[in-house]
Amino acid sequence: MEPDRPATKVTPDEGRQDDVLPAEGGQDKVMQDEAGQTVPTTQTVRAVLTDGRVVELRPLGPGDLDDLLRLHQDLPERDTYLRFFTTHPVGLPELLGPLVQPGDAHRLTVGAFAGQTLIGAAHYEVLSDPAEAEVAIVVDHRQQAQGLGTLLLEHLASAARRRGVRRLVAEVLTENAAMVRVFRDAGLPMTMRLEGSSYLVTLRLVEGASSYAAAVGERERLADVASLGALLRPKAVAVVGASRRPEAVGHAVLANLVAGGYTGTAHAVNPHADVVAHVRCVPTARDLPAGVDLAVLCVPAAAVAQAAEECGERGVRALVVITSGVTDHPERADALRAAVRKYGMRMVGPNCLGVINTAEDVRLNATFARGPAPAGRVGVVTQSGGVGIALLEQFAAVELGVSSLVSTGDKFDVSSNDLLMWWQRDEATDLAVIYVESFGNPRKFGVLARALAARKPVLAVRTGTSEVARRAAASHTAASATPAVNRDALFDQAGVLAMDSLSEVVATACVLSWQPLPTGRRVAVIGNVGGIGVLAADACARQGLTLPELGEVTRAELRSVLPPTASLHNPVDTTADVPDEVFHQCVRAVLEDPGVDAVLVLTAPTAVTDPLPRLADEVPWELGLPVVAVRVGQTAVVDALHPTDPATGRPVPVFSDPAHAAVALGKAVRYGTWRNRPAGTVPDLPNIDVDAARGLVAEFLTAHPDGGWLDPEGVVMLLERVGLPMAGVRVARNADEAAMAFAELGGRPVALKAAAADVLHKSRVGGVLLDLSDEAAVRDGFGVLHERFGAALTGVVVQPMAAPGRELLVGVSGDPTFGPLVAFGLGGVDTDLVGDRTYRLVPLTDLDAREMLTALRAGPALFGERADPRLDTDGIVDVLLRVGRLAELVPEVAELDLNPVVATTSSCVVVDARVRLAPAEPGDPFLRRLRT
Repeated sequence: MEPDRPATKVTPDEGRQDDVLPAEGGQDKVMQDEAGQTVPTTQTVRAVLTDGRVVELRPLGPGDLDDLLRLHQDLPERDTYLRFFTTHPVGLPELLGPLVQPGDAHRLTVGAFAGQTLIGAAHYEVLSDPAEAEVAIVVDHRQQAQGLGTLLLEHLASAARRRGVRRLVAEVLTENAAMVRVFRDAGLPMTMRLEGSSYLVTLRLVEGASSYAAAVGERERLADVASLGALLRPKAVAVVGASRRPEAVGHAVLANLVAGGYTGTAHAVNPHADVVAHVRCVPTARDLPAGVDLAVLCVPAAAVAQAAEECGERGVRALVVITSGVTDHPERADALRAAVRKYGMRMVGPNCLGVINTAEDVRLNATFARGPAPAGRVGVVTQSGGVGIALLEQFAAVELGVSSLVSTGDKFDVSSNDLLMWWQRDEATDLAVIYVESFGNPRKFGVLARALAARKPVLAVRTGTSEVARRAAASHTAASATPAVNRDALFDQAGVLAMDSLSEVVATACVLSWQPLPTGRRVAVIGNVGGIGVLAADACARQGLTLPELGEVTRAELRSVLPPTASLHNPVDTTADVPDEVFHQCVRAVLEDPGVDAVLVLTAPTAVTDPLPRLADEVPWELGLPVVAVRVGQTAVVDALHPTDPATGRPVPVFSDPAHAAVALGKAVRYGTWRNRPAGTVPDLPNIDVDAARGLVAEFLTAHPDGGWLDPEGVVMLLERVGLPMAGVRVARNADEAAMAFAELGGRPVALKAAAADVLHKSRVGGVLLDLSDEAAVRDGFGVLHERFGAALTGVVVQPMAAPGRELLVGVSGDPTFGPLVAFGLGGVDTDLVGDRTYRLVPLTDLDAREMLTALRAGPALFGERADPRLDTDGIVDVLLRVGRLAELVPEVAELDLNPVVATTSSCVVVDARVRLAPAEPGDPFLRRLRT
């Protein structure tokens, strides 16, 4: 790259702070971007390299000049030449000095530190065009090939994008293959032009570019999995606070580690004992031998930070902090976080159950749960240790078992997002179970969960739905509980199966673990107990499953072997006294029916027959259809019926109640449907001017720093900038202007709508006058509205009468945690009364938008194949996508209400709209960074 040089083409703004890196946590600063909007900043973030090491990234300041000089001076001659196009750059201190000066709005230098050592730096400098900046990156030659250059570029690009930079440019020598690879691997749209011995590289900072998000996500997964190796596949573990008292948590953790057959080396720390649980002790963590990957802290809360510091000094790479009582004391929490940051450690907890990995070559049980951890293929991450214990017990009871379990507790660092990445690469995990009471980065959770669910089922326990539960969750985790509607939208879009109880989790896990994935929702019910068949049919209907009529061939075969009193319709009642072999023949016949996707078998043992015990041996598994069973009188919610030969058969989940069976089967059907659907795309919509929309918003917020509702003219201008189909609108502040607007709109019949503060549904309070067909009527109408609203009336909106059609609602509600939520439902004055709405989080794909139509209770009648009239669904989908794009790219839209949107057979028009703007903290949910 060509040498860095001070900017001469732009003059820095006086007093402007450097842009720095966004992060979760850390010490915040505030600055303003070019449009005058507030931009949040933080000093330091942590991120992971591809070898699993943790580094710190932060803006460089004057105090870092010596480190920056040393980084450049230590470069080998070859790297110096590639960096400066010369082996002996002149005036290096003068060249680098301006890059670390504060108060310059046009350049930013980000440094990466391993401990206290600067190992890499990247900076950009705005050129004469404020949308373009030159970028340069330097990495210590001993730290190359670990993804550090790409990591620095990601953070620099994110900061530049928030500052209004749209293009990063660089000149790179053609022989500098490593730097070319950094730019290519970034995933940003890139062009390279050869000029002599150099490439002129341009990277476009396109917001929402799927290729960039995918590239960043893949790099994060590789690095995160490497960093979690010390936690889940440690070669040596130390229990710090290993007590001699059997009732103590520290003793239980060490005893579980030893009893579980841990394949690595176990160590214990106890200053008052020589041996605990047959493990020799050392007095402090500083006395541990080298090479300990994981330390489990079971010391009193007041001693946790010191123990973490000692572990870091000794080179420990990961911590599990079992101890509670840390989070509620800020000084303890801050000291613990500081130790973790200082030594680049990963951490689970504090206030957690521990971690488990049952892989045969690891056999790690670093928890205080009772008894051995059941080995299996279910991965579990839980914020609650109690839920973890319950799941271990229940999975063991049905012979499922876990591949890994992580109890995140107060999740200072490791969270469910980390485990979602781990399980994507873990061949020992076939199914994931998640219990979270709050989300730190739900947008990233959605991306990671969707990627995992595309390969493996993901089950999540719904929490905090009721007000009582929300209060309990907040008190338990010191975190705000998730709003139910946002959480459910997140789960739906990510393909996560939401569960309402732990027994539902276990039941569904049994079906998904043991049975083929259903390809449809057509279920045949067959049993030797007629009354239970009726209950099963009702239960299936409640889960959205259908019971089709069986084919004639199937009924003929059933007729040939069953008594005349049997029912051959679905549900099939074989009668209670048919021989077992006849019952099994009927099950096979139903499974072979081409109109059936799954079979629910109901059995009751009698004095003369019991068809259940051999059912798993008699099912033709080669057909690939799932089979679940119900056994009348069974006490366990679900149990396993194993085939005689596991190599040729599958376990059949056997339920005690058809309702449980239908719920679990319904969840499996929903997962199969989601996994087989197209992925959907965020389309590139025409006629969207994001910069103009942002400019309008910035202008409003400059005049109204606390935000507020846009006036009608502002609403129209904003919505037109994203291409929404607006009914012709004129705003009038007196009767004369109203009459003039009527004439400008062609003299057609118009509606007059009051523009008045705090009026949401204008028609409810007499704020809408319809079918005014001449100038006199318009003038009189203005007078009527003025009389009704008095001083609150700021003007009137004059619109041509819309063609009669279906009134719909499209809205946006901003959420500081989840991001914007798009709502769709029936509109008009009765929208709140009817309450038929569906929700999706942004970014909104074309598939999301179409599913919003059919997800309404009224969806089949309005948009189904038999809908009459056939509304303009393409137009409605386009409105939803544009609203979603506005909410995604202009986060200052705190509330948006398009009501009504009038849809006809040939058009879709926004008739009325309200928009509230509020200052927003722009963030980058996909930027690689750790929580602590």
